Amino acid sequence: MSTNFEVHSQLLDDCEQLGNLDLCSVLLMRDARFPWLILVPRINGLRDLHDLPASNREQAFTEIEITSEALRSYTSADKINVAALGNMVPQLHIHVIGRRKDDAGWPGPVWSAGPATALKGAELQERASALKTLVFT
Repeated sequence: MSTNFEVHSQLLDDCEQLGNLDLCSVLLMRDARFPWLILVPRINGLRDLHDLPASNREQAFTEIEITSEALRSYTSADKINVAALGNMVPQLHIHVIGRRKDDAGWPGPVWSAGPATALKGAELQERASALKTLVFT
C-alpha cells in the first residue's frame, strides 16, 4: 500500500470515513436513501479494477464480501450491488450498496434515483456506528 495515499477529495466530500481494512479505506455515502459503502484500495495510481495488482485482488474481494455481509445484516437487503464505475472520480473505488425492493430507485440504478437525500446528524451517526461495528469486528 502507498505510504502517501489520499482518498480523492470528491469522495471525502460525499462520504463519512469509517476506517481501514487491510487493503481498503471504507467510506459511508451520505445518502439517507441507500445503505452505501465505498471501498478505496490504498494504492496510488489505480483508476480501474483491472489496475489492481494481482497480489491484492483476493484481499479486495474479501473486503467486498465483508462489507456486503455487513450491509445485508444491517438492512436485510434484497440485493447487494457491487460496482466500480469511476466516471466522476478517477481514483479506483468500489461501490457496495444494499438495495431493497421498496427503496427509492428499485429496480433501477441508484444514480438514476434523483438527488441524494442528505444523511446527517443522529441518523448519520447511528448508521456509521452500526456499520463500523459490523465491518470492523
